[in-house]
Amino acid sequence: MDIADAQKLAWENKINQGFNTTDIPLEFGLLNAEVGEAFTAWRKGLPDHGEELADVFLYLVAIAEMQGVDLGEEVRREIEKNARRVYTPGVGGALVRTGGE
Repeated sequence: MDIADAQKLAWENKINQGFNTTDIPLEFGLLNAEVGEAFTAWRKGLPDHGEELADVFLYLVAIAEMQGVDLGEEVRREIEKNARRVYTPGVGGALVRTGGE
């Protein structure tokens, strides 16, 4: 499944289930909660950690749909931009962007 299909299906599910489709701040708050659940599942080695990551993704693509953003296209552009960037180790070894877009 590609991102556009997932975005469409997540949106259809929100409509069919009667979930929020207008309150963007609420959706960002719920996304944040899902990220916390995914982290906890990973940290505790729970078997549903993949399911929790899927929840994060579904909230994210639904937020993109609420805002009229083609998330698949945005991801493609961001990957291309990141590939052009150059990083070098800085103080303490942390990578610092030193070139590229």
